Amino acid sequence: MRFIRKINDFPYSIYESGSILTIGSFDGLHLGHQKLIQEIRDESERTGLPSVIMSFEPTPAEFFQKNPPSRLMRFREKYVALRKSGVDIFFCPKFDEDMQNYSADDFIRILLIQKLNIKTLIIGDDFRFGKNREGDYSHLESVHEILNFKLKKISSVIHDDQRISSTLIREYLHLGQLKNAKKLLGKHYRMSGRVVKGEQLGRDLGYPTANVNILRRKTPIMGIFAIRVHGLNSKPLDGVASLGVRPTFYEGKKPLLEVHIFDFDQNIYGKYIEVDFIAKIRDEKRFSDANSLINQMNMDAMKAKKLLSENLGE
Repeated sequence: MRFIRKINDFPYSIYESGSILTIGSFDGLHLGHQKLIQEIRDESERTGLPSVIMSFEPTPAEFFQKNPPSRLMRFREKYVALRKSGVDIFFCPKFDEDMQNYSADDFIRILLIQKLNIKTLIIGDDFRFGKNREGDYSHLESVHEILNFKLKKISSVIHDDQRISSTLIREYLHLGQLKNAKKLLGKHYRMSGRVVKGEQLGRDLGYPTANVNILRRKTPIMGIFAIRVHGLNSKPLDGVASLGVRPTFYEGKKPLLEVHIFDFDQNIYGKYIEVDFIAKIRDEKRFSDANSLINQMNMDAMKAKKLLSENLGE
């Protein structure tokens, strides 16, 4: 997969004959996103034209809102997932004031036709674009024949009578309903990051932890969880994790992911790991003293092992 950040960095040779495009935030790469990606891959294979995913960084929500929703994926995680998806090009221009002020017609004419030379545009049924979100499917439908590109709208994927969306997944994660989130994602919810040195409080309490730098100011999920860790062994490793602000010893503003891997004693500082959240055990809470916290951690570890044994092979 080729990653392109600026439109002027798009080599003409890539899109000289045309391109197959879809556009969206692709936050979480849930089943609805996966359907869109499969559609552009199929069309790309049929036509021999490159498949292109267009997204924005920062997201439009982050640009316009003072308190935007937390991301399901940070940018690196999205990039890695898209690289595995089989698309040819990930085009991710900066969303700024210039982009904000594109009218719907200019967005189509300048970006889609002149710059990307689209031959097929495949979008979800909720796609909006242009200044003040004035552009929609009907707008595209009115011009696509004149501008000589095919247009296809993909209906939302429905699960249990609900439309799959990043918003609904955030809600499930916030409520600790990880199984419901997994059904919409098609996989366990995952965070990744590099293991960094911490204050080693967990080791002093009998539970050495790997502090994972998740590089997030906010997260859709908080609490104590049964988890599996990828990236350290040929097989995932079971453990228990705390994701929060550590209210007993340190109440910070940025969430911290602390992972205790069962029956594991290796120096993994600097390792990049991926953490799958299998089941929620409880919410984070403040304890009156260290002994109370240790007793709870013992119970959390037992609960995590039980939950993981019930989810073997998942």
